[in-house]
Amino acid sequence: MVLPDGRVLRRLAPSDDLVALTDLLHRSYKRLADMGLRFVATHQSPETTRERAEEGECWVVEEEGRLIATITVYPPDPGDGTRWYDRGDVAHFGQFAVEPELQAQGIGSMLIELAEERARAFGATELALDTSEQAGHLIDYYEARGFRFIEHVQWRSVNYRSVVMSKTVATPPSG
Repeated sequence: MVLPDGRVLRRLAPSDDLVALTDLLHRSYKRLADMGLRFVATHQSPETTRERAEEGECWVVEEEGRLIATITVYPPDPGDGTRWYDRGDVAHFGQFAVEPELQAQGIGSMLIELAEERARAFGATELALDTSEQAGHLIDYYEARGFRFIEHVQWRSVNYRSVVMSKTVATPPSG
């Protein structure tokens, strides 16, 4: 889909450069790495990027042939590792990144809106995420977009305690 500014929003294609996508993640998460937070996206390999993208729907924003933003939306999947994520009506997202010099221009908000749409398409009533409890700027960002605190979780792959946040995206079916 061509956006009003000429950028292209689309699903990740098999021909896309996973090294470039991984480098985008590393650049976007550098501020967190500089805070001493070892998010997977601060150091993951292109193979990990591929594996994580294939577990959900990976979307990218492209500008003049360059990947400038990404988000991966995961459908509800009991067994995803937390009490909240294990619910059958909760989708979540991750691998969310916007090129640092392009942040605060609405690209991230557009991708979260896309994630909300995709969550509803999956039949979810909630869209969740997790981030470090030490990343106050991210918690504030998500709260400003309607996400609320749900629970804490300690993932084995990171060096911090995470907060799980969620937003209602659809009314549960009655009955």
